[in-house]
Amino acid sequence: MRVALTIAGSDPSGGAGIQADIKTFHAHGVFGMSVITAVTVQNTLKVYDIQEIEPGIVSGQISCLFEDIEIDAVKIGMVSSVPLIEAIFCALDGRSLPPVVLDPVMISKSGYPLLKEDAREALVKRLFPLARVVTPNIHEAQFLCGFPVKTVEDMKKAAMRMLELGAGGAVIKGGHLEGYDAVDLLFDGTEFETVSSPRIETRNTHGTGCTFSSALAANMTTGMSFFEAAKRAKAYITRAIAGAPGIGRGSGPLNHMVKP
Repeated sequence: MRVALTIAGSDPSGGAGIQADIKTFHAHGVFGMSVITAVTVQNTLKVYDIQEIEPGIVSGQISCLFEDIEIDAVKIGMVSSVPLIEAIFCALDGRSLPPVVLDPVMISKSGYPLLKEDAREALVKRLFPLARVVTPNIHEAQFLCGFPVKTVEDMKKAAMRMLELGAGGAVIKGGHLEGYDAVDLLFDGTEFETVSSPRIETRNTHGTGCTFSSALAANMTTGMSFFEAAKRAKAYITRAIAGAPGIGRGSGPLNHMVKP
């Protein structure tokens, strides 16, 4: 059986973070393992508080898993501080790694900062070079690049910048762009491709970034090409949004149990 590891924060409402990742792995027929970087106080309305896990515990979990189990893909999500980033880097650096998907989570939909100000440089310096692909949305891409990302051409420039920062490939997620379609830009370091789907008008988008990056990682456990893995992840998350169960009074979770 294929095995994927997620390194991310815990969401007690089950819509994002570790919980969304594990559900997504399971939907793709992949055995999911997890290393929790932080425990959050959140629901569909907002994030209220965060308690980080001690960095030594985080690095210890990663190391013991790699020493025992053959891992086919790694997804890295919320890592909010320099000590956590350093712990993850030290546990992964020097290993023969499977594909690593890095979702540079920076801020919650309710506006709560999920990456500390002084950790942004460390995220790029330490974790980007380990990543086969990074998956920022346009707001995260703007912050990482230092210029506005408002068009597909801007997304191309942002994707190239992601590789200059050390990543092996990039998906710039365009769900926040204006227009009828939700357009994502894929870049493998040589070629660009765009993939789009009709925009779904819904409040239920909690955990979309986590879910997409986990679906991408799950697809890459098979040795699937980057472009095919990303396109299938896009199709999966579109169905998951369309089939959202309508849980909670805020931005509700997706339906992770839809067919990939």
